[in-house]
Amino acid sequence: MSAGFYVSPEQLMKDRADFARKGIARGRSVVVVQYADGVLFVAENQSNALHKISEIYDRIGFAAVGRYNEFENLRIAGVRLADLRGYSYDRSDVTGRGLANAYAQTLGTIFSSGGEKPYEVELFVAEVGVTPDLDQIYRLTYDGSVADIQGHAVMGGQAESAEGYLTDNYSPGLDLDAAIALAAKALGHDDTTPRTLTGAQLEVAVLDRTRSQPRKFKRISEAQVDAALAAG
Repeated sequence: MSAGFYVSPEQLMKDRADFARKGIARGRSVVVVQYADGVLFVAENQSNALHKISEIYDRIGFAAVGRYNEFENLRIAGVRLADLRGYSYDRSDVTGRGLANAYAQTLGTIFSSGGEKPYEVELFVAEVGVTPDLDQIYRLTYDGSVADIQGHAVMGGQAESAEGYLTDNYSPGLDLDAAIALAAKALGHDDTTPRTLTGAQLEVAVLDRTRSQPRKFKRISEAQVDAALAAG
């Protein structure tokens, strides 16, 4: 009986990370931007059925890039966890930080396991606060790493180009229309072949702190997006 090839742990982790990154880069980007009244999500997504942006709980939103079946399983698990915690204790006990930690544990365990492939996903988990300084945005990568985001961030696809555009053009306190226009320009930004995106190509949603109802998540219609792009 022949012995199997030895692969060092460092090389194994590198190969798994390269595999996940390549899968994520094949998808279209998602942008998150803090604006005056909350948190904006904008994704390049022409599908009306398969959403990249979703509601998790009253004040918590979720956005993802990568393999749809994998991040949809994570979304469903997050909704169930939030519902269970809110029902068992109190709705205020459901927080973006708690959800981000749960996702980090799941992704980290899967990435470190030798029995299954790593998830080809990256996630944003955001919670809108009563005031802008209480907003929370977390970015989670395929290996379970968590980053606390301030202002704006991009993941998936040509993230570096879009992030550079946002860094150069973002300013705090934008109104919603200006934030939508900025995010769309960032998604279409490319030094060689820039693109102009329309409302039909974008999926847009917000966590709006000014809404009177407990649920702060709201999808933005194509017509409203087009109006914002025309104004911007």
